[in-house]
Amino acid sequence: MELPNGIPYNDTFGRVFARIDPEQFQSCFLNWIKSIERVTEKEVVAIDGKTLRRSPCRKSQQSAIEMVSAWASSSGLVLGQRKVSEKFNEITAIPELLTLLDLKDCIVTIDAMGCQKEIVSRIA
Repeated sequence: MELPNGIPYNDTFGRVFARIDPEQFQSCFLNWIKSIERVTEKEVVAIDGKTLRRSPCRKSQQSAIEMVSAWASSSGLVLGQRKVSEKFNEITAIPELLTLLDLKDCIVTIDAMGCQKEIVSRIA
């Protein structure tokens, strides 16, 4: 790849990435993943919420970022994820995440917080 003006500074990359719509990027990324990796029968998919390390910022008083993700164990790929506003909102984010995924004939693992009727009905 030719770069006539040299390698861009990290600020340039930051500005480019900041302009990307996260929902649109996730949609395109999932389409790409589906084209190269087929979630197969008996695939183990782990759904779990995590707090991102070093995401809180004391200067701006930004709280930690909470994410819910679906991870395919055989391929080691995150199939999808959703940001949640607070830890207890995993219950509302998990159904949104499940609408992105085709988990037919998969084995889904989830912690006790995900054992809600609406969530279970979307997996079954």
